[in-house]
Amino acid sequence: MKHDFRTIEKKWQDRWDAEKAFAAVDGSDKEKFYALVEFPYPSGAGMHVGHIKAYSGLEVVSRKRRMQGYNVLFPIGFDAFGLPTENYAIKTGMHPRTVTDKNIEKFSSQLRRVGFSFDWDRVIDTTEEDYYKWTQWIFLKLFEKGLAFRDKTLVNYCPHCKVVLSNEDSQGGKCDICHSDVVQKSKDVWYLRITEYADKLLEGLEEVDYLPTVKQQQVNWIGKSTGAFVNFEVPGTDEKLRIYTTRPDTLFGVTFMVMAPEHPMLDKYADRIANMQEVLDYRTVCAKKTEFERTQLVKEKTGVKLDGLTAKNPLTGKEIPIFISDYVMMGYGTGAIMAVPAHDQRDWEFAKKFGVDIIEVIKGGNIEEEAYAGDGEMVNSGFLNGYTNKKDSIARAIEELTKLGCGEMGVQYKMKDWAFNRQRYWGEPIPIVHCPHCGMVGVPYEELPLRLPKVENFEPGSDGESPLAKIESFVNCKCPVCGKDAKRETDTMPQWAGSSWYFLRYIDPHNTECLADPDKLKYWMAVDWYNGGMEHVTRHMIYSRFWYRFLYDLGVVPVAEPYKKRTAQGLILGPDGEKMSKSKGNVVDPNVVVDEFGADVLRVYILFMGDYEKAAPWNESSMRGCKRFLDRIAGLTDMASGKGETPAITKSIHKTLKKVTEDIENMKFNTAIAAMMTLINDIYDCGKLTNDELGVVARMLCPFAPHISEEIWEMLGHKDLCSLAQWPEYDETKTVDNTVEVAVQINGKLRATVELPLNCDKDVAIATAKADERVAPLIEGKTIVKEISVPNRIVNIVVR
Repeated sequence: MKHDFRTIEKKWQDRWDAEKAFAAVDGSDKEKFYALVEFPYPSGAGMHVGHIKAYSGLEVVSRKRRMQGYNVLFPIGFDAFGLPTENYAIKTGMHPRTVTDKNIEKFSSQLRRVGFSFDWDRVIDTTEEDYYKWTQWIFLKLFEKGLAFRDKTLVNYCPHCKVVLSNEDSQGGKCDICHSDVVQKSKDVWYLRITEYADKLLEGLEEVDYLPTVKQQQVNWIGKSTGAFVNFEVPGTDEKLRIYTTRPDTLFGVTFMVMAPEHPMLDKYADRIANMQEVLDYRTVCAKKTEFERTQLVKEKTGVKLDGLTAKNPLTGKEIPIFISDYVMMGYGTGAIMAVPAHDQRDWEFAKKFGVDIIEVIKGGNIEEEAYAGDGEMVNSGFLNGYTNKKDSIARAIEELTKLGCGEMGVQYKMKDWAFNRQRYWGEPIPIVHCPHCGMVGVPYEELPLRLPKVENFEPGSDGESPLAKIESFVNCKCPVCGKDAKRETDTMPQWAGSSWYFLRYIDPHNTECLADPDKLKYWMAVDWYNGGMEHVTRHMIYSRFWYRFLYDLGVVPVAEPYKKRTAQGLILGPDGEKMSKSKGNVVDPNVVVDEFGADVLRVYILFMGDYEKAAPWNESSMRGCKRFLDRIAGLTDMASGKGETPAITKSIHKTLKKVTEDIENMKFNTAIAAMMTLINDIYDCGKLTNDELGVVARMLCPFAPHISEEIWEMLGHKDLCSLAQWPEYDETKTVDNTVEVAVQINGKLRATVELPLNCDKDVAIATAKADERVAPLIEGKTIVKEISVPNRIVNIVVR
């Protein structure tokens, strides 16, 4: 048979569709398997080969599971709200709805061409009203429980996109969307109180099977620390400057305090601060800096010493100066810190610049040269002197602070509450009404979805307001509580909203009464295996775990964690070894590959190019090798005849089947394919195989190259689909070698290798070794001093 991919691939894709071969069955008696991939953002450029790799891993696992008799849910959808679509729409003059529909159509076509076994009856689109109705429903539940709130704060603002960004979306001081510099701006912002769930998110990690790096990144992102809150009196006022520290045992070394330039105490006591104009000028300078710029460790230390306010060290009683500096932020901790310059390098550099005392309280370094951050004996620390164990000294310090009534043990988190709004058009409307009499009121559930109005002008306002604010028919409404005039919220939700619960909607995508039927949720949840990119293991995964755990607390979902297992794929790099990008011109279009080589070759090559979890460069010559491999498999149909086994290849078939079966579960797809390549070589060396054996090869290959496998299966006379045929079983006894290759040494030097029966007697091993034509001349005429045999490994003959 010739591998005519242009004919057979369309033929089998049409049959799969017609028979709904990959449709999951709700409530089946079969054991369920829910495989989840990160649904794509449908851009105008279409898919690239990186998308194919992202979905190919669980595609293979899902196909194998179906063949093993599981009821498999392997869905796909589209995460389509967000700035890229809106920016493209503004640039081209097309409406975002039109852009989204065209992009989804393009992505769907590409996915179908590659032959993915998705359940196409469960496709979701986060921008459809019947989907975002339930996104709004979840938001209202969060609002009712006090987990969605509004607060005025300094925010990360992208002047180019005209939108507020969370810390996660502006890492490195750059906008995640357009990569422009982010600035700080004071604004009313919607937040989700994700910090309330920090401990639950940490505890949940103990119940799941995630890659160690995935778990560690989430632990680090949440950033739980245990320490103490300490109150420093501000002499001459009734105020206490409250700080948080993980090292309360270093309080005797505190020689100054630093407040955020925006700290409200500055304005409250402006008349006491003699250099208030200097403070205001410095505050203006700080407002122009991004959070990233302000918190960099390696930068010039700047600040202003307050003239008129000081603090009192609660353990020493000494008055110490207060500074303001840009590296302290109101949104982090309490907006003030205590400084221990002897043991913190940033504090040390600050103290050196501003001439502040440096007092050593931990012995071990040379504080004249730099701060000492290591452990050691406590000194100059009153009741703590002589302590050498950090844990004990911290506990003793907290005990003293509690006794004095100036502090207590506390916990802080690096993770901040989630900034949850955008001042743009293309997003889910936030279902809140602002009433002058009733305050903020949720839109009644029966009025959901609160629809995004159809407009022609959706460009953002220059003042940072949402385009929705210009639409009077949308803004002006009646309060659902008192019936008086009110105004709608005009901000929209961030792109992360729709992706925080999409895996639940796949379970019941057409339900109009609830986000998903409870019985269906009970059957399918939790997701058995989730695969995606490492770039999403903090933001998206933490956000979605938070939403899901909240729904669990409401009793909406049946188990506490959404994903049992999480793995990740590596990038596909361009042929130049660099990350693929349009600007570099190294992007590989899967359509071009399918046109030239076929979908099966693309599928096999992407999984053969290297370790699935690691990055690998695109290499067309290796892809041609995969084409030759499939061509040779097609050629097996001309060699096969009869039934039963071919003794010469029986062991090779069973060993390969065992390896492929195990490697798929371990995501070692490249070694599984390599094993099949070796098997094909063995079959060609033998020159024949039976139809039964060809059927085993077809089923073993099917998860990787389903089109050619289906064609071979049909040629063997089968009426059913190979994709739904039973996964072949290997015979363990036929995977064990009967012989073993053993090294033969003369006086400890390797001279030959011989093939021996497995676990043969010592006498047989030594006799065979001595009789070998390479060994016999080396021992002839010599005295044999000793003969050593290590079973199945080595024979050593000592002569003189």
